[in-house]
Amino acid sequence: MPHSIGYLLGVNKLKTNQKTRTINEINEKIRKGDAQVLTAEEMKRLVESSGVEVAFREVDVVTTGTFGAMCSSDAITNVGHSDPPIKIEKAWINDVPICHPGAALDLYIGATAMSERQPFEYGGGHVIEDLVSGKEVELNATAYGTDCYPRTQVNTRLTKDDLNQFYLLNFRNCYQRYNCAVNGRDETIYTYMGKLLPRLRNATFSGAGELNPLMNDPDYETIGIGTRIFLGGTQGYVIGEGTQHDPQNRFGTIMVRGDAKKMSPEFLRGAAFTRYGTTLYVGLGIPIPILNEGLAKKTAIRDEEIFTSVVDYGVPRKDRPKLATVSYKELKSGVITVNDQRIRVSSLSSLKTARKIAGTLKSWITQGEFFLTAPVERLPVDSVFKPMRQTEETSFVVNVMQKAVTCSETEAVQAVAERIVTRSVNHIVVVDGNGKLTGIVTSWDITRALAQGKKALGDIVTRRVITAKVNEPLETASKRMAQHNISALPVIDNEKKVLGIVTAEDVSKLLGR
Repeated sequence: MPHSIGYLLGVNKLKTNQKTRTINEINEKIRKGDAQVLTAEEMKRLVESSGVEVAFREVDVVTTGTFGAMCSSDAITNVGHSDPPIKIEKAWINDVPICHPGAALDLYIGATAMSERQPFEYGGGHVIEDLVSGKEVELNATAYGTDCYPRTQVNTRLTKDDLNQFYLLNFRNCYQRYNCAVNGRDETIYTYMGKLLPRLRNATFSGAGELNPLMNDPDYETIGIGTRIFLGGTQGYVIGEGTQHDPQNRFGTIMVRGDAKKMSPEFLRGAAFTRYGTTLYVGLGIPIPILNEGLAKKTAIRDEEIFTSVVDYGVPRKDRPKLATVSYKELKSGVITVNDQRIRVSSLSSLKTARKIAGTLKSWITQGEFFLTAPVERLPVDSVFKPMRQTEETSFVVNVMQKAVTCSETEAVQAVAERIVTRSVNHIVVVDGNGKLTGIVTSWDITRALAQGKKALGDIVTRRVITAKVNEPLETASKRMAQHNISALPVIDNEKKVLGIVTAEDVSKLLGR
């Protein structure tokens, strides 16, 4: 049943018929305890039951939230001077390499930097969480020594209370939406979207959908430099557009800053993606002041109105194939359909924590603990995300693949052996009547079969074939051959039709040139 206005707002009397309101007016209401605040989910229910005009008249602020892996998250620290002093050149905290971009003592903890002793298990995100939690961490640093900074090494233990500054400084957070990931290969792959099973057997997605801050103000009417936000359990600020900000394609991002000493590990969690690397889960929420009816309408956006692409991460290219378009409502249902195939889908983000962030921010505002700020400069809406300029040519499978020598499974071993000799190859690709891959045999398979007196090709064919695609980087194909200890990959299309073959010898020749 739709919620009544009184249920959502705790009041029954409508306000005067204003067309606009200002942030200063809203802040004055916050001081007096009169501000009416709804979470994004509550706002959507109100608009559905009573309409945009009533929602604008009744609501002052809508709170949003998201909690997910945000790899471009980092912390700036200053550890203070030792005696004698040191000008740090290289540093490690809990065996995680720490960047030293500043003067003698400023250290930059990157969330994705990995421990040298426990790679893929512990990293910079965990260091940040440990410090936020009040845990003691071990700092090791080396230097070349100077007249004014004579010390060449230091080993000590620190907590956040020992640091002069400890600021979260995240240069790309809070993607407006993100792709849904699947894997069209015949093997499992491990990515920043998690473990993806072969042949589209699972899917993953990220983001809070209708709760996402940037999705509720997609034109950045109220978001920009200086906007006060919820960040990691305390108040923080937007300090600009995030890197890779792409608002024209609804992939907006923000750059944020906050005092990590005041943050909570409930909303900052180090994490590791199997066989990919480490990251930091960040909790972030933005209050959207309802300054006009247009913003009231925008904050009513629903998951069924937010769409994203299902992308094949099995293709290791910048522009991966888009297999379908799905809504966040479909993603949150747990099942999507791609080319008539039902695929179970799971979220890499926590909707429960996103809701808690929106609710906490609402509580701060209604209790007069959080005031809104107008941005001194709005985020740009016309930025273009450009690809890297590459001055060296990249080789792909298509550059070296040869025409495959094929046979059918009904052929005799002797006939295939003769073909290996006459064509001077070591691999024969087995295909069906339509030219689709069914297996592979090698010169070693044929030699052994002849020695054992076997005549039927079906007795020796390898059916689980590791393959490549024409648009794959040659480096990726080479690594796959090494991983599986094989010397050739049949090249196939999406229908498994054989297009050619690439061999370790072909790769070696190209690399040699």
